[in-house]
Amino acid sequence: MTGVEAGQVRAPAWRGGFGRLWGAAVLSSFGDALRAAALPLLAVSLTDDPLLIASVTACGYLPWIVFGLLGGAVADRVDQRRAMGAVDAVRGILVAGFAVAVALGHASITLLIVLAFTLTTLQTLFDNASTALLAALVDREALGSANARLMTGQRIAGGLVGAPAVPLLIVAGAAVPFAVDAATFLVAAALVTSLRTAAPEREPRAAGSTLRREIAEGLRHLRRDRPLRGLCAATALCNIGMGAQIATLVVLVTGWLHAGPAGYAAAGTAVTLGSLAGGLVNGRLVHRLGTIRALLLAGTVQTAALVVMGTVRSLAVLVSALAVFGVMGMVWNINTTTLMQQRSPADLLGRVSSAFRTLSYAGVPLGALLGGAVAGTFGLNTPPLLTAAFFVLAVAALIPARRSDVPLVAPQDDSTSAHATS
Repeated sequence: MTGVEAGQVRAPAWRGGFGRLWGAAVLSSFGDALRAAALPLLAVSLTDDPLLIASVTACGYLPWIVFGLLGGAVADRVDQRRAMGAVDAVRGILVAGFAVAVALGHASITLLIVLAFTLTTLQTLFDNASTALLAALVDREALGSANARLMTGQRIAGGLVGAPAVPLLIVAGAAVPFAVDAATFLVAAALVTSLRTAAPEREPRAAGSTLRREIAEGLRHLRRDRPLRGLCAATALCNIGMGAQIATLVVLVTGWLHAGPAGYAAAGTAVTLGSLAGGLVNGRLVHRLGTIRALLLAGTVQTAALVVMGTVRSLAVLVSALAVFGVMGMVWNINTTTLMQQRSPADLLGRVSSAFRTLSYAGVPLGALLGGAVAGTFGLNTPPLLTAAFFVLAVAALIPARRSDVPLVAPQDDSTSAHATS
């Protein structure tokens, strides 16, 4: 592991593998942003039914429910570097094939749904392996800074560069964003594969150990760790609302505000700029308030921003609200990932990560379908208000943890989580 002192905060060294992992993640985020922005626009061109459009998003999260726990267990068994490289290579080939289908005029809602489901199925292994690999490359004390740098870089490449480029690329052809995405997957696969990391040290599995028993270990660890358990419940509630928000933002912007693809790109850029600011202020915010209180503030401010989005019919106001939403969203994401890495034994991290993600993502497909149904029944501006209601519940779920906070760096023994207090 590598890290250097930066005042009282440990920062990750770019050498030792972190820089290359950062480069691969940032490049992939650029391609992901192209695809994520192009898919809804392609869906809108194929149908005007909000529920069908939302179904694309729903199926993009459904694999976390079906395969998420399995992906974490596999990530703890295999060489994470090789697994990530193989997954990115396969995803690159799949997206390249989809780009060809779009270019030939064979795109359909069904094909979009199949692509979203397949890519996320592969992502269940990739994301859990990535979480574990980062913890192996960076000192535990530097994980907060490493996650901030990683997520900030991803936001710059994805939202600030990638998403705004989509309207320009679509002018060259509807298939172009997907072709570029495929190329980024393949280059990222080469970068990750080129990492020279030692094989992960794992104790031999007990006789008779099965994937089912190993998955249960990760679930038990999450259940016993009170801070992680509470944060998982709050994140699950947020994600139900986020499913509605993500799935219907395109119809909110293009339908309710009549802002077109340029307005949709501006909305995505606003979230990105806010996220960059969130990455910069997170360290100071956590130092002043503590982790749990910073998360409570993030959820409360995001709730207010969502109410504004659903009540004020102005693109400028929407963009401003999304920027604020992005600031606090980054604070939430950095601390969620960091706490998970710090409070999990290395040989369990993939399974704890998958348990957290599976439980917290489980409501996203439901939220996406709810958002589509609510938009179609009550108006295109109502999904943000639905999302705000779930954020209120999420903040309420975190309130019991406010009296005492979680240490930034937990001890590395196995008793940490079982006896930790929030």
